[in-house]
Amino acid sequence: MQDKESKGEKRGKEEDSSDDDMVGPSIQDAAPAKKKRVLEYEKVFLENLPSGENYEKSFMHRDVVTHVTVTPSDFIITASNDGHIKFWKKIEVGVEFVKHFRAHLSAISHLAVNCTGSLLATVSVDKAVKVFDVINFDMINILKLDYTPSTAAWIHRAGDAVNELAIAESGTTKIHVYDGKGGSEPLKTLENIHMKPISMMVYCTAHDVVISTDEGGMIEYWSSSTNDYAFPKSVKFESKVETDLYEFAKNKTQVLNMTLSPNGDYFATFAADRKIRIFRVLTGKLTCMIDESLQNYSELQQVSQILPAMEFGKKMSVEKEISRLGFLKYNNLVYDESGNFLIYSSLLGIKFVNLKTQVVSRLIGQKEHIRPLALALFQGRPKSLSGTANSTEMEASDNPAFGSTCSAVGLPRTCLASTTTGTCSTKSRVRRTSSPRRRRPGPPGFTRVLRSTPPSGISM
Repeated sequence: MQDKESKGEKRGKEEDSSDDDMVGPSIQDAAPAKKKRVLEYEKVFLENLPSGENYEKSFMHRDVVTHVTVTPSDFIITASNDGHIKFWKKIEVGVEFVKHFRAHLSAISHLAVNCTGSLLATVSVDKAVKVFDVINFDMINILKLDYTPSTAAWIHRAGDAVNELAIAESGTTKIHVYDGKGGSEPLKTLENIHMKPISMMVYCTAHDVVISTDEGGMIEYWSSSTNDYAFPKSVKFESKVETDLYEFAKNKTQVLNMTLSPNGDYFATFAADRKIRIFRVLTGKLTCMIDESLQNYSELQQVSQILPAMEFGKKMSVEKEISRLGFLKYNNLVYDESGNFLIYSSLLGIKFVNLKTQVVSRLIGQKEHIRPLALALFQGRPKSLSGTANSTEMEASDNPAFGSTCSAVGLPRTCLASTTTGTCSTKSRVRRTSSPRRRRPGPPGFTRVLRSTPPSGISM
């Protein structure tokens, strides 16, 4: 027995010595724990973003609102399915109606605002593109085309002599470049950039890069007239093989919506497979992907019930109906002014995704009975229409409506949400008035916009 115990002790000592004599780093040293990503001053950024659980006000159109955009000149522009557009101005509290146009005889397919927010182009299937002076809210040009346009983008910088407008021809691979304030004859026609019809175009003024996508899922880079519409010199790759730009073609999907970050270094895409992908502009590398597919939500519901079964089933049926009717292309993406948050509408509500930590920092509209689609964000202090400086009281005031989201849903109205919580119920938010000057009492904090003329149909 003593011999066995002594042998066991010797063996234990040998094992201990072998552990001590191990050469090389330990497991902890070889794989150090990753530092947790933190966005500095995240709370400050979120304080300047909408936080109300419900929308506060809604403004009427005569038909389904399909597009909404906020210009750098503090105007909100909404477009409906009947070809009408409306101009709104951000004021100290809320928004104010400015002007109403019956711009097109058919549905509007795209709105394009230039980099300074001074020009707006509306694209419609009626073979016309109309150009508006946003500051003076007036139509200044009509481009009559001999083809049906699909999308458009302003491809000029501030101070350029010619305000170039690129218009894609529907059903073909042609891109026509016009002078936005000139005639209907194109300055240049580009035919060899894409192999399939173009679906989206955006222009990055910071790097003079036009990013366009087609129905086959291909992404192409080209530049404006300053580089003779050639491949841009500012990018850091020579071939797309070095990039992740084949991501959509590999997954057999196409881009439905695309937006640029405020500094022009990133662009975010929303594809037909309901996945959001964020790329670097100069390298074409994929930096982040967010899965918003219905299959992913179904798996989450099975693993951890995110919603009651009946409510989840209703929301799923709405999402399938949106895809069937082709409304998914209006589900756009919006960056906040810092570029740290990406805002978009989803099955659960409007999500505010922190791109630094890659987590959902805020979710609003979860209890609403509507499904938001197109979103637009206003941040900052509104400027006076007369061009005068804001008053000291206005600059010093803590107005919660300064950071507001204007969202268009599959309904004939545009809804507003801000950093305050809405108090109006769904039934009391939308009221029709029979007389332009007749007022009806509403709940506390209820603001009404009166109908100016019967065709405009503006009411609360």
